[in-house]
Amino acid sequence: MYGELSQKLVEWIQVKVMDAGARGCVLGISGGVDSAVVAFLCNRALHGNVLGLHMPCYSSPQDTADARLIAEKLDINYAEINLEKAYDCIMETFMDLRKSQGMHEFEANYPIARDVEKLAANNIKPRLRMITLYYYARLYNYIVVGTGNRSELEVGYFTKYGDGGADILPLGGLVKTQVWQLAKFLGVPNEIINKPPSAGLWAGQTDEGELGITYKQLDRIILTGCGDPKVIEGVNRLRVVNSHKMRMPAIPDISFNHLNGEL
Repeated sequence: MYGELSQKLVEWIQVKVMDAGARGCVLGISGGVDSAVVAFLCNRALHGNVLGLHMPCYSSPQDTADARLIAEKLDINYAEINLEKAYDCIMETFMDLRKSQGMHEFEANYPIARDVEKLAANNIKPRLRMITLYYYARLYNYIVVGTGNRSELEVGYFTKYGDGGADILPLGGLVKTQVWQLAKFLGVPNEIINKPPSAGLWAGQTDEGELGITYKQLDRIILTGCGDPKVIEGVNRLRVVNSHKMRMPAIPDISFNHLNGEL
């Protein structure tokens, strides 16, 4: 089953790169199972024309070690780009602006919760990674391969214009539990398969902790519609709240005729 699936995904990647008139692909290797699986698939599809980038930004040293393990196992083109200096520069600029007189008075009327401020700051990290990936994609005429899976896409568990910014998503049709099975088939090291899934936004952060449910629960709801009613309600709420992430920007329904030919 997973042999046939992996071959179909490999061929799909090859077609998408060819259709784009590109020479290869670039992807972020985070040290997690999703990016490992995508790296394995891309290496099979485009051996010699894959660039893997690990982009730490106050990240776990273990993630860096795991990313190196994947790159060494596949023997792909690989580089590490530390984004901490860029992140610090952006945050310093934002903080200076927020302390200015005008913004200080504005924010006095709109108190910001600590968790909201934390998330806003940490969402900069995946957006910096997106910028980096597209920089190298443009340099080498590559496409950007995203690593998001169906479980994340269903509930909007990704950063808009961050890790959600990609040209193709090979795992977009697979829920997380299926990704784990595919990883075992492909030979992804067990230490990477078994590590708690995390977006690596801050120390101790895990996907399931942030979502409030396990991937097993989420995947069952996605695939069968069955589960605890309260959990299903929570999943449906996330689907609605984050649905904007899966759409292009809204455009008003206005045509030239509606304006009676006036410019």
